[in-house]
Amino acid sequence: MMESTRAVRVAGGTVEVRSKGCTGPALVFVHYWGGSAATWDGVVGRLPAEQATVRYDQRGWGTSRALPGPYTLDQLADDLSCVVEALRLGPFVLVGHSMGGKVSQLVAARRPTELAGLVLVAPAPPRPPAAVTPEFREGLSHAYDSPESAEQALDHVLTAVPLPDALRAAAVRDNLAVHPEALREWPLRGIAADITDTVRAIDVPVTVLAGENDAVEPPHVLREHLLPHIPHAQLHTVPGVGHLLPLEAPDALAAELRSLSAVPVRTRQDGVKGPAVSRESTDRPAGALRGLPRAPLRLA
Repeated sequence: MMESTRAVRVAGGTVEVRSKGCTGPALVFVHYWGGSAATWDGVVGRLPAEQATVRYDQRGWGTSRALPGPYTLDQLADDLSCVVEALRLGPFVLVGHSMGGKVSQLVAARRPTELAGLVLVAPAPPRPPAAVTPEFREGLSHAYDSPESAEQALDHVLTAVPLPDALRAAAVRDNLAVHPEALREWPLRGIAADITDTVRAIDVPVTVLAGENDAVEPPHVLREHLLPHIPHAQLHTVPGVGHLLPLEAPDALAAELRSLSAVPVRTRQDGVKGPAVSRESTDRPAGALRGLPRAPLRLA
């Protein structure tokens, strides 16, 4: 099924939103710092053709890099809320990666009426670890200064398995297609923002996927800095991969998303929260994700 593109109005302009499918809950993908809607190509391509998906370039990146600032977490969360509201999706699940995971936590904490679940892929945790020092953040802000520095970051920090040449080249292009202010906003401020008080309001099922060999957000960091603040979250590890799960392990990630089919979709509009989950967080290999079935989708 082909994707369609729609311009959705946000503060200061529009974002180009790509969507397809008619079976929900819709999966709304939110990319990492350095990514784009195309980061999810491998995952979307492995989902059933009828599965409803939504993706876009976040403010400051790719086709959205001409949008004016601010490029703060709150503004990115406002943009995501605008996308969801404009498309009138019916039940939906947010799927946020890294920076996109932190943005998705903020939106989930606002308790959108038809939010049915949250999937956090190698997410930035709500409480930054002690290693996120001013010196670390300054160094991080230069990761995408040039093609050479972006390649260095991809090969030696972001990934644990080699990417195919074409995929690696596309990732570098995404890294460099950025507004200069957006490039610096996340490492200098967003990554260090403590949103623990906010995320306590999240009341839908939360699944966290961590790469076993992730050097950016390793499993132990998520156990220590995310699970205590979203205590009903379920943590699963994906063996052998690093931080860029959508690129390194699209098969595993797509399989997890396809498995969202265990119990009926229930949203806040029905007067109850999403599918019930144990409040005991777990840390086990990915592949046993439970959650949400397919339901008819409303597209505007």
